[in-house]
Amino acid sequence: MKYVLGLGTNIGNRLENLKNAVSALELAPKTAVVKKSAVYETSPVGYARQQNFYNCVVLCESEFDPHEMLGLCLGAECGLGRVRNFKNGPRVIDIDLLFAEDKIIRTPNLTVPHPRVRERLFVLLPLLDIFEDGVAFGFDFAPAIAGIKDQQITKTKFTLD
Repeated sequence: MKYVLGLGTNIGNRLENLKNAVSALELAPKTAVVKKSAVYETSPVGYARQQNFYNCVVLCESEFDPHEMLGLCLGAECGLGRVRNFKNGPRVIDIDLLFAEDKIIRTPNLTVPHPRVRERLFVLLPLLDIFEDGVAFGFDFAPAIAGIKDQQITKTKFTLD
């Protein structure tokens, strides 16, 4: 199954945090990171009194089902030092499950596609690096980009290779 994951960080060495998250995903059994977006620097959304984030998106292939993949993401966050102090607060790493192919899942623990994909430039612009036509597994996300005016985002010179 193919998955799209969104990664973000704003504590410590942000680039190293993203690289460590990708490494953790690559070390997982039955899972491969097959494509990575560029790294973007973004203003915080929700809670504004914090440092800017580095964000990217990765495309993975895995034998895990979506709930197992969520567990992998949460485990990787924990292993990399994520502490959840409050919603939208600073974090060493955040790994969001954005898409699980064309699956639509609504459970108490997992919603895919991610319910706020269309609201976040830090997800939408990196998605364009991987899905250049603006469509991910039948989900047309490109039109949402023009409607977001209040979020700062800059493509950095950094890559995760």
